[in-house]
Amino acid sequence: MLEQPFFGRRLKRLRTERGLSQAALAGEGMSTGYLSRLESGARRPTPRAVEHLAAQLGADLSVFDTEAAEDSLSQAVAIAASLESDETLEALERALADGSGSDQDPPLRWQALWLVAGWHRRHHRQERERARLEELVALGERLGQPALRVRGLARLARCLRAGGELGRAVDAAAAAHRLAREHGLAVPDVAAALLALVSVETEAGRLAEARAHADELTALTAGRGDALWAEALWTGAAVRVRQGEPDAAQDLLGEALAGFPGTGDLDLWTRLRVAAARLHAEKSPPEPAAAERYLEQAESGLAFLGIPALEREVALIRAELAFRDGRFAEARTLLDRLRGAALPTAYRDRARLGVLDGRLLIAEGEERAGLDRLRALAEEARASGHLDLAADLWRLLAERPGGAGGGRS
Repeated sequence: MLEQPFFGRRLKRLRTERGLSQAALAGEGMSTGYLSRLESGARRPTPRAVEHLAAQLGADLSVFDTEAAEDSLSQAVAIAASLESDETLEALERALADGSGSDQDPPLRWQALWLVAGWHRRHHRQERERARLEELVALGERLGQPALRVRGLARLARCLRAGGELGRAVDAAAAAHRLAREHGLAVPDVAAALLALVSVETEAGRLAEARAHADELTALTAGRGDALWAEALWTGAAVRVRQGEPDAAQDLLGEALAGFPGTGDLDLWTRLRVAAARLHAEKSPPEPAAAERYLEQAESGLAFLGIPALEREVALIRAELAFRDGRFAEARTLLDRLRGAALPTAYRDRARLGVLDGRLLIAEGEERAGLDRLRALAEEARASGHLDLAADLWRLLAERPGGAGGGRS
């Protein structure tokens, strides 16, 4: 038989499933006060009480030998929260699936969905992450807790952005920002909404709005000197890169690099250096020595982190540097290695692989194939709403004879 408080939870669940009041379940053989204490876990049931309750429920005694889905979920959440491993999170997902959702404690289910969605994100299972986040957002609406709603919407916006669903991503991030401001939430929640909003606006080419929100984010986090402050500066730098202000971006990113030690967040410390390497690699003209210096620093962090997405980004930057330096064979080797691994989830990063492939094909003498590749990418970018990327590709094509038209016959 279940111990308390699990017996009480199971008993209450069985009673409410049958639509019984406490008085109806207690019947003639038990006081409602005693039944209430059993359900709350304050009293341990006697064998006689268990027999009476089973009879009143029309169930076998074994009904009190099986934990309810809610109890299993609470245990799975506690274990996964204290030790986030593949094994504990797989168990948590099973516990989520075992419950119907409506009969589980809503805040508990929200926490479980949050943990499982994060697990899917780390493993680049985008469709499964999105499904859990959409359920989480709907549950947050039911709970009516502004902070939970903001966190769910901000995370969903980032997931949708990675999948190229920019319209929905902007809507989700804007809703998160509006809610955070309307309810006067704490700085971390407002900042999380702004980080998501700037990210999706930048991706969608809405650079004026992204710049205004990035400035709001920088002002909000000024003087903190923590990870949130560093990420705000990095976000502002990313917007300025897209606006064609690499020197202003370098100033912001340099401030974050100098002021954030990374002793408590090696992940962000490494990501900042990858971002700096990419900035120097993409400047006109490129600054390969500075890019290489930051790549080496990033690789020292990756030796401990082992994050495949960051490792792919480092390899892609090296391939792009090799291409710009005329080392086409090296660039092709790196690119083929990248394409043989799992593809990045973010649309723009997948596009970068395609652009490099098209440019390499042209450099390798397969101009027709290369131009066709770039034209297809430009059309895909236009259709998916990445208008600035499409414009860059058409500009690149226009620089070659016959590039923007139908190609050479």
